[in-house]
Amino acid sequence: MSRRSLLVSAAALAVSGPLAGAATAAAKGRARTPKVLVIGLDGALLNRIKDADAPALKALMSAGLTAPSALYANPLAPTSSGPGWSTLITGVWPDKHKVLNNDFTGHQLAKYPDFMTRIEATKPALRTYAVASWNPITDIIFSAKVDARVSTPSAEYDAGTTSRAVAEVRNGNPDAVFVQLDNIDHAGHGSGAASQGYLDAIHGADTQVGQIVGAVKSRATYGNEDWLIMITADHGHTDPGGHGGSSWPERQTFMIATGGTVTAGSVRHDVRMPDIAVSALAHLGVAIDPAWGLDGRPIQQPSPDAFDSLRAELTGPVDEGGIGSGVIGFTHTPPSGWSVDNARMGTGGITEWRGWSFTTDEFWTKTERDQQRENNIRARNVFAVADGDEWSDKTVSGTFDSTLISPAYDVTGGRPATLTYTTYYRQEAPQKGEVLVSYDGGAPVAVKTYTADTPSVVESVRLDVPSGARKAQVRFRYTGGNNWYWVIDGVKITAS
Repeated sequence: MSRRSLLVSAAALAVSGPLAGAATAAAKGRARTPKVLVIGLDGALLNRIKDADAPALKALMSAGLTAPSALYANPLAPTSSGPGWSTLITGVWPDKHKVLNNDFTGHQLAKYPDFMTRIEATKPALRTYAVASWNPITDIIFSAKVDARVSTPSAEYDAGTTSRAVAEVRNGNPDAVFVQLDNIDHAGHGSGAASQGYLDAIHGADTQVGQIVGAVKSRATYGNEDWLIMITADHGHTDPGGHGGSSWPERQTFMIATGGTVTAGSVRHDVRMPDIAVSALAHLGVAIDPAWGLDGRPIQQPSPDAFDSLRAELTGPVDEGGIGSGVIGFTHTPPSGWSVDNARMGTGGITEWRGWSFTTDEFWTKTERDQQRENNIRARNVFAVADGDEWSDKTVSGTFDSTLISPAYDVTGGRPATLTYTTYYRQEAPQKGEVLVSYDGGAPVAVKTYTADTPSVVESVRLDVPSGARKAQVRFRYTGGNNWYWVIDGVKITAS
């Protein structure tokens, strides 16, 4: 397979000006045509891109958004290409698209199609184009409804994929382009992510990214266009090489984005894999139908919650020796308006998890691998955790009994409201999770109880607001001992 270096001029590598969202003089004062370019770098690690000679990718990072993110692990799905690319391209997690391996057996891609198929269904006049070095992407994940699906012959490998993408972008008139380059993953398997060979493969892919971005900028109509460019990866790699497991390096992915409303030099921690597809749809003006059941959120419409405001307050480990001294990620101090009632909480135990804690995916999953914490897929950024299992890893007295209490939300007496929150709950008796609501300071009443495993979901609970009530307050009470855990995130009450 050819891995020849693709030469690119300094002008093609320079990513600045219009790619950061500034209009050219010709485009000022009028709307520009939205277009999308997604480039997938199979098996690429963001931290190794930062270490590599990668001027094109680093220029994109400076000009736009850098958003590290993390994947799931078994038993939901392995950190392999089939589930990874399907999640990025469809906008839903593996529990929906059902691509659970590289054989694609039992997939639900007809129910949850790729983002270009959704473009064709809603805006058929737009041209869609996908080209990939790993052929299942264009043979299986992208449907036949896409205007052009190109599977690069193996003898041409990434060089052929790049040349086809450059030709389409420069000479055609595509509105949505997807490109997958494979050689970084090849190098990861061959010599490991810690090797010079892996860095060399990143450099080669960077050159090819520079060529494709240069083709975008060379278009005669470029000044009248608004290109949202997103760079991403389907999974990471271990230092010795390989992926598929639950380690933190294998679970790594990222988004680098420029164009649209993206802020130059920004970093975000709330971006997840399904956001790639949904951001592409939003940029092209495709209305997101709730009936589609998409898990992604447009990066153009961030929606942080109160817990996310705690990121700057998070501290390093105290009793958890396996997390790593450089990992920042927990606090017991709730955000403004929230509180934690530990009046009935036992004593002792692991400091980090005594009562409800606020934490991150990296910090929490590193406490103990392969206990399914990795599959807390729908929580974002900072979230709340009650973890009786980890708390009990050090001598305790009493039981785990802690209540997370929300601010008082406005409601209208006599009219129903909806309590919405993201949750993930793993059960072992006698553990229990209770959601209680009180009105205007009255007695809390249970509206939802958890006594069985509940996968990561967004819950919607109807509230029958009593006549005359003006405020509603939510309590999340977790009771148990050396059992499992409960995650809460994204809490809100809205009128129905």
